Amino acid sequence: MPTPTRPPGKLPLAAMLATVAFGPMLLSSLSATSNMVIGELGISAAQFGLLGTACFAAGAIGNAAFGRFNDKQSDSLLLTLVVGMAAAALALAAVPSGYVLLLVASGLSGLAQSFPNGVTNRILVERVPEDKRISWIGVKQSGPQVSQLVASLAFPTIAAWIGWHGANAVGAVVAGILGILTVRTLAALPLLPKVPTLVDAHHPVPIPAVPVNNTTLIYALSAFGFVNGMGVQATNVYLSLYAVRELNFTLVLGGFAAAAAGAIGVVARVGWGRMMSRGMAAAPLLLLLAAMALSGALAFIMAGSTRSPAFLWLAVALHGASALGVSVVLMAAVVRSVPTSSMGMATGWVSAGQFGGFTIGPLTMGALISSPGGFTLGWSAVAIVYALCVLLALYLVLRRRRKELPGSQQLIAHPEANSTEDVCH
Repeated sequence: MPTPTRPPGKLPLAAMLATVAFGPMLLSSLSATSNMVIGELGISAAQFGLLGTACFAAGAIGNAAFGRFNDKQSDSLLLTLVVGMAAAALALAAVPSGYVLLLVASGLSGLAQSFPNGVTNRILVERVPEDKRISWIGVKQSGPQVSQLVASLAFPTIAAWIGWHGANAVGAVVAGILGILTVRTLAALPLLPKVPTLVDAHHPVPIPAVPVNNTTLIYALSAFGFVNGMGVQATNVYLSLYAVRELNFTLVLGGFAAAAAGAIGVVARVGWGRMMSRGMAAAPLLLLLAAMALSGALAFIMAGSTRSPAFLWLAVALHGASALGVSVVLMAAVVRSVPTSSMGMATGWVSAGQFGGFTIGPLTMGALISSPGGFTLGWSAVAIVYALCVLLALYLVLRRRRKELPGSQQLIAHPEANSTEDVCH
């Protein structure tokens, strides 16, 4: 078995980041050029929201259905599926054949997001030293925000030159080239040597690991991801449109607002990942992020009522720093707690929860902003969603305190550290 002679460099980390970024690229590009797409296709805001629904519904189904499949397939095959489907989705969107084909492309891009979290989490456990894993999660889980940042800056500019179909064609070619490099880089990363099994000095028989029930943890993380996901994608999909229609931003400036949220989200995810790598518990961090996200939703409401760009930029900053940072906390908890053999299944369920929320958020937001209540009603619904996140996170914090009582059963052990500490602690 190959063993690493030196710690992995930054190139494998960049490749994992790209792997997570490929799938969301199509929806990010459509959101950044939403005003142009809606106008050219002659569709309503609610119909535009169905594109996000198709994407995330496919992602939710794929993450739930392919978890066991992920555990049985090679890293190279899964990485190839991610790249191939993401590039194909962009290529379909480049074909000027109307709304239905765009729905198909959106669904394909959602399926492309069924594999990245599971395969990259497994690569981390099997190929990256333990002291780097959690901080690397913060970087690689920034993939969707990097995708949002790149798409929000590049696609409106390219679309102004050759149209949004042409912009997606360029994206397909670039994704294909970068995807090949990504697969080759991660496939070449050597496996870590296996850790010897501990043996009791008085009983020369390997000591089996204490079985730990992770079910409650996985359900809790999935539920939080579902609720938070509704607010995240309701905001991501309609942020640019809101800036253009309600605050009279130009198409490029509206795209820049979404790009700013993505850029802040990248920095935030890296920062939250580093905090968790230093021992920060999941539950109180989720409570902090939920409270910040709620403040961001209220700032969006204020931006519309006052027509103030200052409130919009405040909302963008809070959204990027909080709601977009939740994924790294969820994935870090999974990597800390789940054995490699079940990594795909556990990651799939948590990701399915997030994608379930991603599915409902844009569809509901589209219906609300198309009603007489408009964006004010839409942002009010987002605020209610984040208030639910606050309540759920508060429950996890209180549950943690109960678990600390003497004799109470711990929810989850940290396998790599042989600890019995609940990762929500």
